[in-house]
Amino acid sequence: MYRRHATSLNREIVSTTHAELQQQVARILMPGGFPNPAREAELLIAAVLDRSPGQLELDRLLGRSLERDQVDGVLAVASRRARREPLQHLVGSAPFREVELAVGPGVFVPRPETELLVELVYADPAARRTQARIADLGSGSGAIAIGVAMALPGAEVVALEASPFAWPWLQRNLRRHAPHVEARFGDWDAQLAHEHPASFDVLVSNPPYVPQRAIPADPEVRLFDPETALYSGGDGLDEIRRIAVAAARLLRAGGFLVVEHTEQQGAAIREILAGSGLVDTTTHPDLTGRDRFTSARQRG
Repeated sequence: MYRRHATSLNREIVSTTHAELQQQVARILMPGGFPNPAREAELLIAAVLDRSPGQLELDRLLGRSLERDQVDGVLAVASRRARREPLQHLVGSAPFREVELAVGPGVFVPRPETELLVELVYADPAARRTQARIADLGSGSGAIAIGVAMALPGAEVVALEASPFAWPWLQRNLRRHAPHVEARFGDWDAQLAHEHPASFDVLVSNPPYVPQRAIPADPEVRLFDPETALYSGGDGLDEIRRIAVAAARLLRAGGFLVVEHTEQQGAAIREILAGSGLVDTTTHPDLTGRDRFTSARQRG
């Protein structure tokens, strides 16, 4: 039972510790099947209270009290998180590099590994050309386009998105973080059909790559990520085949292409890219050492 007292500002304070709140949240989350409910509870509390784990630890050490509305807010989010709603949807944002992106139903939540995709782009000489043109195919929340635009302020970045549900999130994030990025609505292939050949220096994409019958195990992905951002034909590579054809036409000499994929798809994607006439096909690992990205280059 909570012990309460009023502050001079007449705001109710709950005399409970952060450790007690974390235990209560972990109990709420237990039926959700989380591998580590205590860790999940810590992340949830930090997100809802807008505190880093280090700040929460300091709060615990100093014995700081919590206001009633803070506790109620955490518990309300915990009850929804127990149903495996993504935490990013519940708090309305997801971190990506140095920014917080607005996310919610209808848009793919950016993952930490995709930050390495941005690094592969801005480290490539093609992206550092004077007034380089870079297209993010299937931009979703705008994470890649924003990351690239912030790293390469002199580049002309185009973000293309076909989903009417993701489009508002893309526009919102671009307005806030990278207003100079050009956003185009509609199928990216159709949007680029009128571009002259050899008109881009870099093409980048985190495309759908899940095989149609390979239903993801994680409930957050299976139930809440948009299907158009997940599935791509029987082997998961239909979208990458379209990208390979487009790259062969649109990339300038020495231009760079890089895509994200599952750890099993690298060899097949290298074959697809080489079959379209691209060279220097290379698969790159993520921070866990798993194959995660494949790049290629237009002949110089």
